[in-house]
Parts: sequence; C-alpha cells; structure tokens
Amino acid sequence: MTTPHHFPFAPSRRGFVGLSAAAFATVAMSACGSGSGEEIDAEAQSVGAMDDYAADMQFKATEPIQVSMLWTDWPEVPVEDTWRIFDHIKELTNVEITLTHIPFSDATEKRSLLISAGDAPTLIPLVYTGEDAPFVSSGAVVPLSDYADKMPNFQKYVQEWDLADMIENIKQADGKYYMMPGLQEVSVPAFSLVVRKDVFEELTGSVPNTWEELHEGLRMIKEEYPDATPLADGFEGQSMLNYASHAFGTKAGWGFGDGMIDNGGEFVYAATTDEYKQMVEFFRTLAEEGLLDRESLTASNDGSGAAGVDEKFANETCFAASGSSGTAIEFAQALNETVGEGNHDVALIPPPAGPAGENIEPRNFWHGFMLSSQVTQSENFLATLQFVDWLYFNPEARDMLRWGEKDVHFTKADDGSIELKPEFSLDDYAINPDGETDIKVDLGYSTFPAESTESRALKESYSTDAFVQYIDDVLTVRTPREPYPPAPLDEMELEQASLLATPIKDAVDTATLQFIMGERDMGEWDAFVGELEAAGLPRYLELLNGARKRFEEGTG
Repeated sequence: MTTPHHFPFAPSRRGFVGLSAAAFATVAMSACGSGSGEEIDAEAQSVGAMDDYAADMQFKATEPIQVSMLWTDWPEVPVEDTWRIFDHIKELTNVEITLTHIPFSDATEKRSLLISAGDAPTLIPLVYTGEDAPFVSSGAVVPLSDYADKMPNFQKYVQEWDLADMIENIKQADGKYYMMPGLQEVSVPAFSLVVRKDVFEELTGSVPNTWEELHEGLRMIKEEYPDATPLADGFEGQSMLNYASHAFGTKAGWGFGDGMIDNGGEFVYAATTDEYKQMVEFFRTLAEEGLLDRESLTASNDGSGAAGVDEKFANETCFAASGSSGTAIEFAQALNETVGEGNHDVALIPPPAGPAGENIEPRNFWHGFMLSSQVTQSENFLATLQFVDWLYFNPEARDMLRWGEKDVHFTKADDGSIELKPEFSLDDYAINPDGETDIKVDLGYSTFPAESTESRALKESYSTDAFVQYIDDVLTVRTPREPYPPAPLDEMELEQASLLATPIKDAVDTATLQFIMGERDMGEWDAFVGELEAAGLPRYLELLNGARKRFEEGTG
C-alpha cells in the first residue's frame, strides 16, 4: 500500500498559520543585522538576463548561471542522483540549480538559522505568507515587491486570477512584501472530511452537510458498528479544528496563527470567545459519546500520513476522518485490501457547515519563496529574477514541475488535458500503477516545487474525478470568509510578541485538547481564560491592535 501525497501533510499546515510561533522565535536572531536601505538597480546587474523576457515565454539565460536552492528532504523521498528534473531545467533555462539540504523534521528552524547567519542559498522555497516577517528588519531577504515589475508571469496571473487585493494583505509594516506566494486560480481547503460515503448514504440517506448532521450520522454508524469509534483526525487535532472553526465563527488548529479575529473593528483572541468554547464543547460531546477517536488527537503525525487512521478505515472501525485528496486515495487503497475493491466509496466532502453558516477558510495563497539578499550583489540578479518568475509562475514550467518532459513523460492535448505515458507512474495519486518509472521517486518531478502555483486545469490534471467534484462542490455550496485585516509588526513589536505568542499558544493547544478529551472540566473555562491573561494576553492584544491601526492609517 502506498502513502499518497506525502509532501503537503505536515508542511501544508504552515499555509494556514501565517506568522507562526516558530517564526516569532527566530526574530531576535534575524534582527541582528540591519538592512542597508540601498536601492538596487537590477537592470545594471543583468548578466545572463534576457532583453525581451515576457510572460508565457520560455526563459533561457543568455549565458550559463547558477542558482543555489534550499531543499527540504522528506525521509520517504530523498533526492537521487538519477533525478532528471535538474538536468531538464538546465537544458531549458541554462541555469544550474545547486542544492543546500535541510531535514524535514526541523526544516523551519534550520531555514531560519541559515538566513540569520547569512548562509542561506539564493532561492528559499516552501515559504508561507507571514513567514518573511522576522527577516525584514535585518535585510536578510529581498523586498520582492520592489522587483515585481521584473516578473511578468507573476504580474499576469495575479491579475488574471483576481489576486491583487490578496497581495495587498501580505505586505509588511514597511508596505513591502518579502516573499512571492504560490498563486492558485481556485482555492479550496486542501484538508476536509474524508468519509465512507456508501455507509453514510446507507444509514442516513446522504453525506452530512452540517456538523450536527455529522453528529447524528456518527450515532447511527455507532449503533450499526458498536466496536467503531467512527470519527478521527490523525493530525494531532490540528486539521479537524482548523476546517471546523470557520463554521463555528472562529479559528483554530492549523489556522490559529496569531489567534486574532475581528470583532467590530478590533481584534480579540479567538480562544477566549464564546464561539471557540462552543466548538470545543461540540467535539467534547463527540468524545464523551464514543464517537471521536481520542487516540487520533494525540498520536504523532510525522509528515507521512494520518497517523495510522488508514488501518482503522480498513478495519471498519473508522468511517470519517480528516484528510486531503491523497488521504482519500490512501483510505480507499486500504479498504481494497479488506472489504474489496468496488465494495466501498470513499469521498472528500466540503467542510461541514455550522452555527456561523457555510463558511470556509479565506481564499489562500500556497507556499512560495524568498530570495537571500546576497543575490542583489550578483551580476546575475536580473537573470535570477527572470528565472524564478519562470519557474514559479510560467504555465509550461508548472506543467514540467508536475509532469516532467512534454512528449517524453506526458502528452498534452489541444484541449489542455494531460496524460501520463503508460510506462511512467505517479504513485502518490495512483496514476498508472503499472508504470515502471515513478516520475516523483525516480525522476524528481511532482515534489514540493510542483505544488506552489497551479491553474485549475493543472490541479485537476492529477486529481481523481472525486476531487474534481469536491472542487465543484466547495465552490458551489461554501463561502470563503473574508480575511482578517493585516497587522504587520515592526522590529521592536516582533521581539515583544516573540516572548508572548508562544507560551500563550502552547497553553491554548494544551487546554483545547484537555477540554475536548474530558481531561479538564468545562467549569474551568473561565480559569483557562485567566491563565491566558496571566501569560500576557492583554499586552499581546495591545501590540496587534496597535499594528492593525497603524497599517490601516498608513494605507488609507
């Protein structure tokens, strides 16, 4: 049995976190330097750059150049000497990519140390919105908004996909942004609820549309399968709380971020609200009734999958769990070995609606990149900007990163549909399982760089029919909530926030699971809020509300 879609499982949570505790923790170190404030004329550092470079054209450096890149090593998919992808990129672009490796297990911390010490390679990928903040004051990374006019693919697809307002929301306190996000033509939650559709339809008549309908359905399943604990998470509670929170009018789990939600023009801390408490009480009830698998809230997720929930699906002791399209494939493959192929129907469904309505997370960017500021001193600066613009935002480059070489590994029809040649497989998505060569494991395609920017057509090219239906369903029956206003912190505020955010968030994570699992009485909720206040929550709120007001006044 395979474990599909390894790459997004753990790192994808960073996409929901915004300015994370890990990023806060590195701010003091990264602020040791100071930005020069010097304006760089990229046109004067144009060795290797194309004079006529434009959107949708093939970039090829006019002379060979090197670009160093930070590469996160997943234990299941180590970089191999046989990987074709880097030679292919060099043939297309005249750019040789050299790698600096960091381990998956502590990638964020290792990345921060390299940047702070001035040892980071030029291209720093797997960066989510907000993660550039700690490196602004030191001048360690390039203010990429200053050079967006050198990136015609980026500009084109920001406009075509109506993302300009979202770009405004990633600016830092100085009005610039220091990372280029991955652009998504359509944005749906990557993680939601994966269900045994056939069982829900048999016992309840339909798949659940709301959390209350799910609750009733789980009770019916428990009656039919008394040994089952029918609902699981598998991601330490963080996934389920994330996609559930929007329907309860709050935010939690992977999406908790800085913890701020809007309350009539002022931030309040999500975990202190009635909406958060209502969400916690709902999941506590599920646990009390034996419907929510406590083990799946505590078993460690190492990035390789949903912490053994596939085995529970296979044994029919679990019938609904958090997951992505890849998780749904994994669960289906596990069931093939037990109940038999064709005897089950596994589906990823839209996040259930709740007391706050049919809300889901705001439309999101995906992971993008930063550039080390040292590249601004390179004679190849302009060529490097053109190269990363091509690599991240050019449609043919995106096809290549996902599928390999056109007419060698895949074919593309006149209608845009892509088909992998039969001698090649993509095991993550159960595509051509009999193919002799896996384009990811053996050739290096479809790894994390492939995820960043996607048109809807590219996203659907590797997706199952069920996931394509999921995209349609989410876009039809759910409404992305509006993003909360930005509140970028300056250097001094970041240092103060770094001392406050982590212990407060740790207290929230611990207490939330204690309440849900019945280890702490709900009568202690006010005491829990008091603990957050004693840990410095009032000052933390003051910092974020002050930054919000300043940013709003500065942008008009």
